[in-house]
Amino acid sequence: MNRKQYGAKPSKENIDKYNNSPNWTGSGFKNLEQTEMSIKLHKLPKILYQQLFKKKGRSPEKALPIETFHKDEFIKGSNQTKFIWYGHSTLLMRINNINVLIDPMFGSNAAPISPLPIRRFSENTLSIIDDLPEIDLVLLSHDHYDHLDLESIQKLIPKVGCYFVALGVSRHLEKWGVPKNKIIEFDWWDGHLYEGLEITFTPTRHFSGRRLSERAKSLWGGWAIKSPNENIWFSGDSGYGGHFKEIGERLGPFNFAFMECGQYNENWSLIHMFPEESVQAAVDAKVQCMMPVHWGAFALAPHFWQDPVNRFSAAAKEMEQSFIVPKLGEIVEYTNYSTQTWWHF
Repeated sequence: MNRKQYGAKPSKENIDKYNNSPNWTGSGFKNLEQTEMSIKLHKLPKILYQQLFKKKGRSPEKALPIETFHKDEFIKGSNQTKFIWYGHSTLLMRINNINVLIDPMFGSNAAPISPLPIRRFSENTLSIIDDLPEIDLVLLSHDHYDHLDLESIQKLIPKVGCYFVALGVSRHLEKWGVPKNKIIEFDWWDGHLYEGLEITFTPTRHFSGRRLSERAKSLWGGWAIKSPNENIWFSGDSGYGGHFKEIGERLGPFNFAFMECGQYNENWSLIHMFPEESVQAAVDAKVQCMMPVHWGAFALAPHFWQDPVNRFSAAAKEMEQSFIVPKLGEIVEYTNYSTQTWWHF
């Protein structure tokens, strides 16, 4: 295991900066609502057994294909946001003629520090970075391995102009070779104007940490991106809570949102939503059209790999909410898209 995977421990200078945040307790960042994250010891054997041995149906029987990137089609002029979903929470957006990449986890393993890898459903995904255009802005929601990937970050360095990251995440990037002057850290509700885009870091109910000794030493959240024409939201990893209504009241309504949906379980239901909650969270935040993300790439919880999208679709239909489910790698304009149930095979 490459020890660089851990990233950097917080320095005294880092801690001094975190002390200025209303969300810092002195020893770590905290959620807006009381959030118990410890799992009862008597439940651990069953959880480990499910993760290690109950694998049938949790991954697709064959590798999920990813459509080939067509740069000319992606960058050609349009009045509406275009995006490509690469599985899990990795998204490439073209908004207001700006290329934005969110949580660029193109790596093959979501557990690089573990002796038991969690392999991606698709193959050769790291090579996708070679074909991508120059990236104006990377947005990083938090520092978990399934969102912040060492190999992807290092491979992207020559292509990226600027990084907007959760408070505390910059120390990892700097250790991995990203120039400090390219990184801006955000606390919850912090906003910044970038090339005509109003970007705001929104709260979530989650946690952070790349090693057990450093849990909650950086912040976690989502991203609201407002252009002159549209208002887009990336929910970030989160349990259900009152913050969704506050986001809608302060920053909504949203034309479109990428909603966390996947890797849920009753044992950690306060930090990851069930699909029905994901739809309700979008309603709370005043989202007009939504899409489930955080699925389709890794088996990080003991549900079937198709369950998130099936349950999300059913809930959205029952609640009469507009939604789409694109294929991996597909260039999408959300107002002109017809979902095919490509995951049924």
